[in-house]
Amino acid sequence: MPRLYVCVALHAGTLDLPAAARRHLQVLRLRPGDAVDLFDGGGGAWQARVLDDARVEVLGHDAVERELDLRVTLALAMPANERMDWLVEKATELGVAQLQPLQSARSVLRLHGERAQRRRAHWQAIAEAACTQCGRNRLPQVLPVRAFDDWLAALPAHRPEQARCLLAAPAQGRAPAYAAWSAGLGAVAEVLALSGPEGGLDADEIARAQSSGFAPVSLGPRVLRAETAPLALLAALAVR
Repeated sequence: MPRLYVCVALHAGTLDLPAAARRHLQVLRLRPGDAVDLFDGGGGAWQARVLDDARVEVLGHDAVERELDLRVTLALAMPANERMDWLVEKATELGVAQLQPLQSARSVLRLHGERAQRRRAHWQAIAEAACTQCGRNRLPQVLPVRAFDDWLAALPAHRPEQARCLLAAPAQGRAPAYAAWSAGLGAVAEVLALSGPEGGLDADEIARAQSSGFAPVSLGPRVLRAETAPLALLAALAVR
């Protein structure tokens, strides 16, 4: 069934499609009378029927959910160039709830002001497209770009008992392996996972993260790239 993301709250009745959804409808070459699924990012999907190239009739609602049991936020020092685009797409497919782009001491990609706002909008659009493709009906949120120190300082000092903070650590032989740290999560409902840039977080950033409650976890004996490590951690959480 073709799917369209619609950036307005859906309800039964005739809907004039927003511009982006209208263009997608035309790309799919749907004709009057064709069936299409719509979702607005808030959960569930709506069955609809195409009326013309700009309007659909919204019919019944299906409350189907395809989210992880865990609510996972990935806080990551942004990899450069198209690698961040790829990371956003794949993290959406794997079920991330939020993405927090960070700039750390070793970050290659530096974004400020209007440029940072444009990139955030670009990444949010990638997440929307990935949801359309993979069947998710809830949109992950791409948060504004922040400096590592500012973001860490703004985290609440006390967190809910069913929340955990994890730090994707390079293979150093000191962080617990998957079997140990995964079992230790127990009935946790929310995870905040932190991953570094090309070259990793520096020693001071790691120390400050650990002082703020982040527990280092191992992703195996190999050193993973900046765009691979957060996805590996997310995948590990998804299959617990």
